[in-house]
Amino acid sequence: MSAIPEHVHLRRRSGVLELTWPGGEHCGLDAEFLRVHSPSAEVRGHGGSDAVLQTGKRGVGIREIEPTGRYAIRILFDDGHESGLYSWEYLQELCRNRETLWQRYLDALREAGARRDPLPEGMQAINIMDSSTPDTDRS
Repeated sequence: MSAIPEHVHLRRRSGVLELTWPGGEHCGLDAEFLRVHSPSAEVRGHGGSDAVLQTGKRGVGIREIEPTGRYAIRILFDDGHESGLYSWEYLQELCRNRETLWQRYLDALREAGARRDPLPEGMQAINIMDSSTPDTDRS
């Protein structure tokens, strides 16, 4: 069983969730990190192999945090995502592996040709390198 944090505080201005664990271990997780590592099926997939890379989440904020029993919190993000339950055990895992997880995320974005920044309003992403579309403009 994982430990319950002694202190949980959201710094609204910076969007950092601060956790202090028994023994004094302190961790800060920012909103973007928490959003892209949401434990929801929408992000992680239903079977683990169908995870969805979260893009354009730089600048996402946390609207609210709701306790869920004594084992988790639900984080409500300002982009409408509200379905992930962050257990204390999962939050400890995120804290302990923050640098590795963040680098994996950045690598996945790079490999997908995706970005952390949201697209300007009204603009849609297109794949200009799609080799399946025949080139019909060859003269």
